Amino acid sequence: MKHIDWMGRAVAQAAGLHPYIPGKPVETLLREKGLHRAIKLASNENPYGPSPKAIAAMQQAAAEVHRYPDGDATLLKEALADFHQVGTDRILIGNGSNEVLELLIRSFAGSGDEVIYAQRGFIVYALATQAAGATGIAVPESDGLTHDLDAMAAAVTERTKLVCIANPNNPTGSLHSNAAMQAFLDALPRHILVIVDEAYYEFVADELGDSVQELSHPGLIISRTFSKAYGLAGCRVGYAVADEAIVGLANRFREPFNVNLLAQAAAVAALQDRDWVLSRVAETVSERDKLEAALDSLGMSGGHSRGNFVLLRHSRCSEILQRLEDHGIIPRPLAPYGMADYLRISVGLPAENAEFLSVLKGIVGESEE
Repeated sequence: MKHIDWMGRAVAQAAGLHPYIPGKPVETLLREKGLHRAIKLASNENPYGPSPKAIAAMQQAAAEVHRYPDGDATLLKEALADFHQVGTDRILIGNGSNEVLELLIRSFAGSGDEVIYAQRGFIVYALATQAAGATGIAVPESDGLTHDLDAMAAAVTERTKLVCIANPNNPTGSLHSNAAMQAFLDALPRHILVIVDEAYYEFVADELGDSVQELSHPGLIISRTFSKAYGLAGCRVGYAVADEAIVGLANRFREPFNVNLLAQAAAVAALQDRDWVLSRVAETVSERDKLEAALDSLGMSGGHSRGNFVLLRHSRCSEILQRLEDHGIIPRPLAPYGMADYLRISVGLPAENAEFLSVLKGIVGESEE
């Protein structure tokens, strides 16, 4: 039998591919610094936690965890279909929006294909593209922060299969209106698939409008998540709304039982508790604006964000990062995005935000002495 170097093949295929690196866990910082408490402002989580109705739904569902979950997530798909006024065959459910994005890219792009995304767009687009064996085309932003839609449209070739756009964008916080997005979609060939990643949609819903109903393109895919505004990051629930043919094909690649029983129950309940979601979003936006104003007064603002995070910009970001961690505050460095002079700061509880600003002002004051 001819010897096959399986390990060699695997190493060659994974060359240059690196796993997604999440925000530093609180436990890691406590161990590294010998601290007893820390504030995590690194992963854009909802600091208020999930809806009480979602917690109650999980508690009730816990008695059935010895059973497999509904592999088709029927109740969740029906709830989402009703929420968006679309058919259930247009809903794709995933283990967080990360899985949805990876599933779509893997389903429709492979060797010889190209996937277009912004240079400073969500890093998972590039990782998923490389894992699928496709070629990533990273288009620079017009101002270093905002997707250059004209340049992205111009980058389309006969090899292009997918275009990925985060709106609002993570990590830069920029936003394009639905009118600008529709103009971009109109400029594309009809066969191109376009993923509009709206993980932070709830924070701009009033300003942006209903993109599911307002945007139109045969290959349009709008993805969202329960991890941010809904406070269910630990449950891992994401979804996409797309043409039924797109969803049907992607479902062939989807893992069985990819969203667990507790997560499905929590998401259904959270979706129905709109008053709670809107209240938390309003509080978050208010705190975000306060943080941005404070950073601006310090000359450290990195631009206006439309998400649940702010951008800190300083030439000595690496030093500021270390000093913040020394004080038990975990921000997110953006060096992996080519933004070495930026830190992304998640909006926390009011007391957490106040503590962050107090520590930051102390660091700035010491550096000026």
